[in-house]
Amino acid sequence: MRKRRPILSDLDIRAAEPRAKPYKLFDPAVRGLYVLVHPNGSKYWLLNYTFAGRRNSVSVGKPWPDTGLAAAREEARNLRALIAKGIDPAEERRRQRLGLMEQRTRTFAVAAESWYEYRCEEWKPATREQIRAYLDKDILPALGARPLDLIETAELADLLKRIRARGAKDVAKKARAWIKSIFTHARAEGLTKNAPDRDLGALLLRHTAHNYPHIDFDHLPELLHRLDAENVSPLIKTATWLALWTANRPGVIRTLKWSELDLDNALWKIEKGREGMKRGYSHLTPLPRQAVEALQALRAVTGKHEYVFPNRNDPRRPMSDMAVNRLLKRIGFGGRQTAHGFRHLISTALNERGYESDWVERQLAHGDPDKIRGTYNKAHYLEPRRKMMQEWADVLDRMRAGTGHNVVSIKPGSNG
Repeated sequence: MRKRRPILSDLDIRAAEPRAKPYKLFDPAVRGLYVLVHPNGSKYWLLNYTFAGRRNSVSVGKPWPDTGLAAAREEARNLRALIAKGIDPAEERRRQRLGLMEQRTRTFAVAAESWYEYRCEEWKPATREQIRAYLDKDILPALGARPLDLIETAELADLLKRIRARGAKDVAKKARAWIKSIFTHARAEGLTKNAPDRDLGALLLRHTAHNYPHIDFDHLPELLHRLDAENVSPLIKTATWLALWTANRPGVIRTLKWSELDLDNALWKIEKGREGMKRGYSHLTPLPRQAVEALQALRAVTGKHEYVFPNRNDPRRPMSDMAVNRLLKRIGFGGRQTAHGFRHLISTALNERGYESDWVERQLAHGDPDKIRGTYNKAHYLEPRRKMMQEWADVLDRMRAGTGHNVVSIKPGSNG
C-alpha cells in the first residue's frame, strides 16, 4: 500500500533549508500544490496541472511568507475551479496581464493625440492653435495619464467646473465639446467602451447666454472723447475705431491683412473660410471715408507686414485679442464696454434709427451671405450698407467734435 504524504505545515516550510539545487515540498491538501525552495532561500508557491493533455504549472500568490499556507491553498483551489470550467489558468493570467498593460497604454492622452491628428486638417489654423493650447494647458495635465476605462463622469465635470471657476466659461464649454469628441473618437477606434462623457451635461451647470458688455448710445460721446485723448499705440487705437466704423468682429479686425483691403474702392473683402470669421462665411465690408483715411495713414507704419495690426512682440502674428479691451479698461470703461460689445451698440443704434434690418444683419455678418434673400443677393446689400455706415461714421465724428448726436433719422435719403 502506497504511503500517504504528510500534510504540509507552516513549520515545515519555515524549517526548509536551501540546498544546492531547487527542491519541492508538496502539499497533499490540494492536488499539485507545492513550495519550490531555491538555493538562495526564497520559497515560491506553484501549482502543477494538466490542461488539454498538456502538463503546465502556474504561480500561486506571492512567495512565502507573504502568501501563507492557508492563503496558498485557497488560491490553488480557485485555480483548480477554473480548470474544471475549461479555463487554462496560465492563459487566463496572461490575458489579464496583457489587458492591464493595454489599459495602462490606452490613456486619455493617447486618445486625445489620435483625435487631434485625425481632425486637425479640417480645422482652420486659429482653431488648431486654440485647441492645442487648451489641450496642453487644461485638459491633458488633468486627464492625460488616466486610463480611458477608469475615467468617470464626475472626474470630467470636476475639471470643467475648475475651468469655469477661474472665469473661463467659454473655455469650459469648448473643453466639454472637445472631451466628448475625444471619447467618441476613442470608442470608434476601439480604445475603450467607457462613456463618461454622455452624462456630462447633467453634472455641468450651463451658463445662460448673455450679451457682451456695452454702453448705451448716450454714453458713447464720453467714450469717444476719452479714446481720442488717450496716448496709446496708433495700432490699437485704429483697431478700436475700425470696430466702431465697421461693426466687424474683434477677431476679424485684429487679424485683418493688407491683402484683404481695396482702399481705392473703400472695400474690405473677407474670403470664405477665413480664420476669425464665424462659421467661415465670406463677407464684404464697405469702409467709410474715415476708415480709409486711418488705414492709409497706418500703411506707412505696418504696410511691410502681412497683418494690418501686427503683434508688437512678433510682427508675423496678429495683435493680441485682448489689446482693445485693455485700452477700453484704461479709459475707464472696463466691465462696461468690450470690443465685441460695439457690435451690439451699433446694431441697436442703427435699428432704432430705422435702417432696414437686413442691411444691419448683413453688416454684422449674421447668416450665410450665399443665402441672402431678395433682389440684393448678389450685391450683399453693399451700396445701401455703404451709405448707412458712412452716415454712422459721420455721426461718430459729430460726437467726437462735441456738436451733438441728436439724429432723429439717419436713414439714406434723410437730411438728419
